[in-house]
Amino acid sequence: MEPTQTALIVPIPGAEEAVGRFRDSLDPAASWGVPAHVTVLYPFLAPQQIDEQVLTVLSETIAGIPRFDVALTHVGWFGDTVVWLAPQPDRPFVNLTTAVWQRFPGTAPYGGEHTNVVPHLTFGQDAPKPTLSQAAETVSAQLPIGAAVDMVRLIAGTPGLRSWRAVCEFPLGPQEATEEPRGRAERTGL
Repeated sequence: MEPTQTALIVPIPGAEEAVGRFRDSLDPAASWGVPAHVTVLYPFLAPQQIDEQVLTVLSETIAGIPRFDVALTHVGWFGDTVVWLAPQPDRPFVNLTTAVWQRFPGTAPYGGEHTNVVPHLTFGQDAPKPTLSQAAETVSAQLPIGAAVDMVRLIAGTPGLRSWRAVCEFPLGPQEATEEPRGRAERTGL
C-alpha cells in the first residue's frame, strides 16, 4: 500500500529500553512501525508532494539548527489520556519545528489542533488512567535518559498499518563552528 502521510521525527533509540514495552501496548504509533521519537512536524506534506526541491529545502532548513544533547528528564501528561517523556532542553525541538513550519507554512504542527508546541516522547495514550500511571511510574524510575540529537528523519506511511518507514535523514548543523559541515541528506526512497 502506498503511504498516505509523512512526518518529521527525531528518533530517540536510547529510550526504547525504558519505553518500548509500554509503547508496544499503549502507543498506536509503535504498532505502525514508528520508533520512540520526538515529533518535529506531523502531519507533514502528502507523500506525492515530496520531491527533490522539498528535500533540498528540508536539508538546508534542518542544517541551520545545531546538533544538541538532550535528556528525557521527567514524565508529563496531556490530560489523563496521554503520558510522555519531556526532553530538556526542549527549545532546540521547538526551533526545529518552527524553522520547518516557516518554510512549509501549510503544515501546522498536529494539523493546527494545538496552539503550543510541546516537545515530547509519547509512550502511552488512550488507555485506562491506572494503566498509564503504572507505566509512568515504571518509566520514571529509569530517568534520565540522555541522547545526542544530530538528525531529523522523514518517515512515510499510513496510520493504522505497520507501513511507516524512513524516507530520508537530514543532518543538523555543527554543534561548534570549528567542526566541518555535514553532508547532504541521504534518500532511502519514498
